Amino acid sequence: KRPTTDGEGGMVRSTLSVTRLNKDENGSIMESCSMNFIKYVLFLFNLVFAISGIALIVAGAFVYSDVGEFKYFMEGRILAPPIVLIIAGIIIFLVAFLGCYGAIKESYYMLIAFAVCLLIIFIVELAVGIAAAVFKGDFEMVMRDTLKTSMDKYHSDKSDKLAWDHVQTKLECCGIDKPEDWPNNQRPYSCCHSIRDGAIPRDMKQCQAAISNDEYIYSTGCLDRLKMKASDNAKILIGVGIGIAFIEIIGIALACWLAAAIKRKEQS
Repeated sequence: KRPTTDGEGGMVRSTLSVTRLNKDENGSIMESCSMNFIKYVLFLFNLVFAISGIALIVAGAFVYSDVGEFKYFMEGRILAPPIVLIIAGIIIFLVAFLGCYGAIKESYYMLIAFAVCLLIIFIVELAVGIAAAVFKGDFEMVMRDTLKTSMDKYHSDKSDKLAWDHVQTKLECCGIDKPEDWPNNQRPYSCCHSIRDGAIPRDMKQCQAAISNDEYIYSTGCLDRLKMKASDNAKILIGVGIGIAFIEIIGIALACWLAAAIKRKEQS
């Protein structure tokens, strides 16, 4: 073989150096494109996240206003979940801007702070959901006791009288389980209703003497009505909560992914 000259060796080394340089540049360009893609995906995600925070506030406020109308008979633990979700919605709305800013500025620490905030919110929501599930078994017993105590004070306490008249008229119910739950000659007039529009309403004596099958008295107990209302609103909260939790998990993954890419870029 013909021995390689210094000039030829130099050309070979130069060619290899250029090849390696091109590979490094291509890798750097690909990483930069990947970072930009993740950055803008995270930015768009945070806009959606901010909207979901508003949705959480609206859902929590709707449930609280619907159930809170009968808060006289509702224990604090029943009203707590919508309040927690309203607070979580406000925090999510604010945290979303932290994520947007961190993504645009490519700030490693802000993105990590964003991911940690999402994780804390997720844990709080999970804890509230578990607590609500545990309390569900005691819900009926607690509400029954509250209704019984309030019923005994109907004629002596104005607040109890107004609360019972409101719930019986609004939910079209009477008594705890049935109209006969009221003591003799003490059934409120709010248990009765007109048979049809424009009909003459029954007088107090007829209302108190009525039985469950009479058409002018509400035959369903208020406990069942309140349970149904609480259950319907719980379904709304559960559905919204699961949707937001799914979004939070995606946000945590995207933020950590972009933060790791920024860290690698700073170290290289």
